[in-house]
Amino acid sequence: ALDIHIDQGRGKNTALIYDSPITSNKSKFSYEELKTKVSKFAGALKDQGVNKGDRVIIYMPMIPEAVIAMLGCARIGAIHSVVFGGFASNELASRIDDSKAKLLVTASGGVETGITDEYKPVGDEVVKLANHKIEKMILCQRPCHEVKVNEPKEVNWEEVVSNAEEVECVEMHSNEFAYILYTSGTTGTPKG
Repeated sequence: ALDIHIDQGRGKNTALIYDSPITSNKSKFSYEELKTKVSKFAGALKDQGVNKGDRVIIYMPMIPEAVIAMLGCARIGAIHSVVFGGFASNELASRIDDSKAKLLVTASGGVETGITDEYKPVGDEVVKLANHKIEKMILCQRPCHEVKVNEPKEVNWEEVVSNAEEVECVEMHSNEFAYILYTSGTTGTPKG
């Protein structure tokens, strides 16, 4: 998704625009910048024991790191599942149980119309509720709401990324899973 654009001479072109009307944060990432961030995060995933075919749940607000996490999973062949940040802990736990996720990527919090949504307490509750136990949690600290990380099962995004090496894409066959998308679960157990 990124390398081909760089290889074809579009590396300096804008790949991602972040524009939050709530926090007034705005930023742009070129294909080259985004590839560096994605490659480093993919390396961080590998450092946390995530490999091709492993499942990763992404429970984050609409921030650039959510896109970086998705593309980082794809880069190493890990299967990601994005879970809507408004879901309660039991909904997130049911998706962890079904997917048998190895790792949870989340944020300390999100901002919705001036109110801080606390993601970390939901993550903590999920770890208790889920029958399948995740091995690690990568937590993206938000400036609006920083929280304590409970090591060694939980690690800070910035820390693991700063210590990671960039990794190249793994080869995937067209019939291999890239992600799991769940039904809402309003009429029963969510189906992936």
